[in-house]
Amino acid sequence: MPALPSWLIEPLWNQFVALLPERPEFHPDHPLGCHRRRISDRIIFDKMLQLLRSGCSYEAIADTACSATTIRSRCDEWIRRGVFARLKQIALDSYDRIVGPVLDQIAVDASITKAPGAGEVAGRSPVERGKQGLKRSGMADGYGIPLGGVLAGANRHDSPPLAPTLDRLDDLGPLPVDVAVHLDAGYDSDKTRALLNERGLHCRIVHKGEKAPIQASQRWHVERTHAWQNAFHRFARCYERQATVIDAFFDLADTIITVRSLIRQAWTTHRWDERPNRRP
Repeated sequence: MPALPSWLIEPLWNQFVALLPERPEFHPDHPLGCHRRRISDRIIFDKMLQLLRSGCSYEAIADTACSATTIRSRCDEWIRRGVFARLKQIALDSYDRIVGPVLDQIAVDASITKAPGAGEVAGRSPVERGKQGLKRSGMADGYGIPLGGVLAGANRHDSPPLAPTLDRLDDLGPLPVDVAVHLDAGYDSDKTRALLNERGLHCRIVHKGEKAPIQASQRWHVERTHAWQNAFHRFARCYERQATVIDAFFDLADTIITVRSLIRQAWTTHRWDERPNRRP
């Protein structure tokens, strides 16, 4: 059974393969020309989706089609080429042209993920009795489209990653005149307000000691984004140790979320050849 429906896999693959360099099936410098064929990129791409969706290990997903070593080495090659980051940016640009993100209402929040294998960005989790975990400071628009995120240790406070998270807004081009950033009580400080004022952003911060539902405003959008990301079991327990690999999986997950939302919203207004028969 495929990890994702075909109406979602095919547009992802069509754009992904356009970012890859052309490779011959056999290496031209081999003296005999009789070595094994190169594993197809489509096979590795499908394995990456299965890894992201199921959260299993490389060894568990390997079979006669390709080995775990091949999956790791091909993934590292694509990360060095920046394929996953470019794919995510293309998905955001497509969403911007067809639907348009709600950039006047932005929400930022952090989510903690278990990291039993520790790693470069892991730290002692305050909610898991000191076990290793990592925190992702995520940013979403007014609908819940992920706009970027920053990794940090689970023992870090939510406020320090806020500045590098807001730096991701520079990749989105011109912003509306009035942009409101919605934050929870963990960001309730004069330092956070000064940071937002320097960037020309309006702050909507829940005050400490007051009930959150009364002042929740538009912050629930980023909570829904975290729920979409946590549906990929790769993030339920993150065994990856390198930050670049974790960012690549998050970029792939954010791309899937963006393309899925694009297809759902464009289904009633646009027509194309591979359009699903029913609204996703």
